[in-house]
Amino acid sequence: MDTTKILAEIDAEIQRLQHARTVLNGTVVKRAPGRPKGSINGASSAAPKRRRLSAEARAKIAAAQKARWAKAKKA
Repeated sequence: MDTTKILAEIDAEIQRLQHARTVLNGTVVKRAPGRPKGSINGASSAAPKRRRLSAEARAKIAAAQKARWAKAKKA
C-alpha cells in the first residue's frame, strides 16, 4: 500500500469516529459561516437589554432638533 492510500483510509476512519461521537452525545454539529444563532450582544439566551433615555435627555434632543429645523428654515 502506498502512503496516500493509507492516509486517506485514516482520514475516513477519523471522520466515521467523529460522526459516531456526535451521535452518542446527541448533538449534531453543523457549522455555518457567521455568528452562532442567538449570540446577540454576547447574550445567547436572553433578549438584548434595551437602553432607555430619560425624559430630560429626550427633551434636550427634541430641543436641539427643533433648533436645527429652525436654522434650516431660516436659511
